Amino acid sequence: MLTSLKIFAVNHQKICRMHINTICCCRIRTSFKRLKTCVPLIRNYSSLPGLIGNDVKSLHSIINPPIAKIRNIGIMAHIDAGKTTTTERILYYSGYTRSLGDVDDGDTVTDFMAQERERGITIQSAAVTFDWKGYRINLIDTPGHVDFTLEVERCLRVLDGAVAVFDASAGVEAQTLTVWRQADKHKIPRICFVNKMDKTGASFNYTVESIRKKLKAKPLLLQLPIGEAKAFKGVVDVVSKEKLLWTSNSADGKDFERKPLLEKSDPELLKETTEARNVLIEQLQTAIHRITLAQAAVPVLCGSALKNKGIQPLLDAITMYLPSPEECKYEFLQWHKGDLCALAFKVLHDKQRGPLVFLRIYSGTLKPQLAIHNINRNCTERMSRLLLPFADQHIEIPSLAAGNIALTVGLKHTATGDTIVSSKSSALAAVRQAERGGKKNRQSSEEAERLLLAGVEIPEPVFFCTIEPPSMAKQPDLDHALKCLQREDPSLKVRLDPDSGQTILCGMGELHIEIIHERIKREYGLETYLGPLQVAYRETVLNSVRTTDTLDRTLGDKRHLVTVELEAGPAEATSVVPVIAYAESISEDLLQASQEVIENGIHSACLQGPLLGSPVQDVAITLHSVIIHPGTSMTMVSACVSRCVQKALKKAEKQILEPLMHLEVTVATDYLSPVLADLAQRRGNIQEIQTRQDNKVVIGFVPLAEIMGYSTVLRTLTSGSATFALELSTYQAMSPQDQNSLLNQRSSTF
Repeated sequence: MLTSLKIFAVNHQKICRMHINTICCCRIRTSFKRLKTCVPLIRNYSSLPGLIGNDVKSLHSIINPPIAKIRNIGIMAHIDAGKTTTTERILYYSGYTRSLGDVDDGDTVTDFMAQERERGITIQSAAVTFDWKGYRINLIDTPGHVDFTLEVERCLRVLDGAVAVFDASAGVEAQTLTVWRQADKHKIPRICFVNKMDKTGASFNYTVESIRKKLKAKPLLLQLPIGEAKAFKGVVDVVSKEKLLWTSNSADGKDFERKPLLEKSDPELLKETTEARNVLIEQLQTAIHRITLAQAAVPVLCGSALKNKGIQPLLDAITMYLPSPEECKYEFLQWHKGDLCALAFKVLHDKQRGPLVFLRIYSGTLKPQLAIHNINRNCTERMSRLLLPFADQHIEIPSLAAGNIALTVGLKHTATGDTIVSSKSSALAAVRQAERGGKKNRQSSEEAERLLLAGVEIPEPVFFCTIEPPSMAKQPDLDHALKCLQREDPSLKVRLDPDSGQTILCGMGELHIEIIHERIKREYGLETYLGPLQVAYRETVLNSVRTTDTLDRTLGDKRHLVTVELEAGPAEATSVVPVIAYAESISEDLLQASQEVIENGIHSACLQGPLLGSPVQDVAITLHSVIIHPGTSMTMVSACVSRCVQKALKKAEKQILEPLMHLEVTVATDYLSPVLADLAQRRGNIQEIQTRQDNKVVIGFVPLAEIMGYSTVLRTLTSGSATFALELSTYQAMSPQDQNSLLNQRSSTF
């Protein structure tokens, strides 16, 4: 067993030369600002970091701890609330890094990409594993920028709990609401950490009130701050009625002292703590742990990650209040009966090892060289190696049990959202169990199948542009790079323009596409050229049109003859795919023989509308008649249906739909007027203006086409003091004037 744990004893020479992060990227641990030297860290894994004394733990307990001692958690927040800094402090205090990394210096463990270090933001989620006081914690640091919302979504899908980080000077912000809704969707228990208590304008009470009002959550105040802004020096533990004071001579925050609150020395603080404690006890009645798991309330703690205060109590709260895997109820596990069931939630590409797939194991055990079956792809693969992302190292391990997060090597076809089981026969057995359970509970077999294959919802892209290689000889290299990046990032879409033959890159925002462009250059050595960024419009129809089309073609000595009659019109409800119906005159035999090719033809026709060539949505197609001459190929049937749908769409009254963004601008009062005037020129619709400390928060909606390049304009208007957040709200119909203007603009361009 010891031979398989190749990286437990860190080689002195190797660690000086290379620092291996969670996705096998090399990173030099040197900051030119601070001139930090990377000190090699020799870790003795026979004794857990964070344990007092010489408690010796076996290597097996480190790799496969009891499931009750496992915590799978994520760090989530609005951009720049301090997620990565909090994660960095957690790793430091748990004993897995020697020095305190800094986002500004670009030397944090979880922000390993060059673009992340340059911009000081998290772009990809990163998984790290560490131990704290006998507990195994699998932690995922997620992005806070709206362009990378999918990264948060696919991570929350496999987590059991989360820590929501708040900027004490801002409270609940735009992206906070988004990630909170995502956590609600997956029913994930949460802890709130009010960060940046040392920041100018920090207000604990304001942040707690915004959690209560905006998130509709019930805060349980487990801590109160001692001072705010520059006066912040520690926290009060409301439960134990103790002060936790970080001494000024402890630069790294490791040393702090606990003091009981006394009426003689702290009468006001004791009174405030007693009141908060009484409210806490009244709200709980049962253990805080059970309240948190039931999502009836959220424990609230505070601190300052940057100033190294409040992190150790946060780690204690994670182990005490967030659930272990065995406390989370997953209905689909009953169908597997202890056999292997895992979900792939992230794929990365490593130049040496190939695809690295992150798996959350729900039941059973994973081992290297194990053949596994992918239900979604209906294929069997063999994993060559099994790794554990232990902080900044990858540890090769002999097995991993249920409840853990694993990193696998050798799975070449598995993608995000795929369900992994031990074999095809075990998958069929699980389906049979689900069907029997469905009948028993009066559920359909489709519902049982949905439980088996539950994955991640992929949002539709809102921006697109052309991308070209430096020469045609490099086109295969570009295709390979885009294929790898698409597998890593399912929100990135790539398609070919049927008219020009150009490659079209579709993404979630300007930053998203910019990052992809940079990664192609840095990681694949290709100097590509991007066309102008364009908005992804949609099209729809406003009235019903009935049409007939006949395809009559002779190929060789065979005649292919099809006649189709159908009706296209507005759908009753919003739908991104066409709603297909069949008239009573369509026979069952015909549907059984050709329904798939008919529907393929309909979907193909709706990919490009008649106005802009944009996808058609909110449309209903009713098939009235299909007459197929004997010997006609199914390809011809599909082509005739597609042509008939396009004919109907052209005849109908058409409407362009544009993406409408929810906008939140935080601006100083002095600059409010010019910001509002600028938004009015951008067809903005202001909903409300809130007050946040000394700032104003403008909330409204604005068309995406009008907001491109807004960050530069806003910086100029406010002397760089304002910030803004965008999120796709819906697609709305353009006014006739705006639609004609867009069509004229497009026709003059081409």
